[in-house]
Amino acid sequence: MSSVNLEPLRAFAATHWEKLVRQFDDLDALRQRLDYQTYILAAAGLVSSLLLGIAHFATQDAIEARRNEDIQVTLEQVIPNSLHDNVLVNEVKTISEPSKSGTSTTPVYIARKDGAVTGVAFKFTANGGYSGPIVLMIGMDKAGTVLGVRVVAHAETPGLGDKIERNKSDWIESFVNRSLENTPAERFKVKKDGGDFDQFAGATITPRAVVHGVESGLQFFQRHKSELLESTP
Repeated sequence: MSSVNLEPLRAFAATHWEKLVRQFDDLDALRQRLDYQTYILAAAGLVSSLLLGIAHFATQDAIEARRNEDIQVTLEQVIPNSLHDNVLVNEVKTISEPSKSGTSTTPVYIARKDGAVTGVAFKFTANGGYSGPIVLMIGMDKAGTVLGVRVVAHAETPGLGDKIERNKSDWIESFVNRSLENTPAERFKVKKDGGDFDQFAGATITPRAVVHGVESGLQFFQRHKSELLESTP
């Protein structure tokens, strides 16, 4: 019975093992190799990406739930509970309009009672604030009359411009029951500009932006009224 000569294979393995051992014995030299640095960076990037992906998938449901809770709290302040029996965050229509940057989309929350549309609410950005855009949540009934307005994001000056917040003053309530029919364009301004709405001492720019933002929100509703008031969910 013939035997296989393993000596050449042993010699080949021993030679390459010795080379590998010498490389790791000289670890400082190994670290200077370009491919070593590349592999370390690639491995670190891969591990970081995997950890970020795992964290995203593990928390996205909780983040979405919290976001909906925050929106629901705001919606309850601009749409009275007596006007709807549906969950507002669960019924949204997306309205698209052309804009300077292409197409803008506005999610609109539909209020229903016994299946009929009773009102809507949507976020609307008021440009022209002292420190940047001011994001509003505007609620109105199906006739286009304001039910409530809340500021949900802004960067206005504390102690001056932040009086647009409901917890700082009741100024924002001055929009309730306003509409394009009972408040024409020449009156949809702060009093300093000849309109109906108070300005703040030392901070006219902020309320002026909000007044213009609410008027623009009412105009948005009028442009899409028929689509928003469709009875089909």
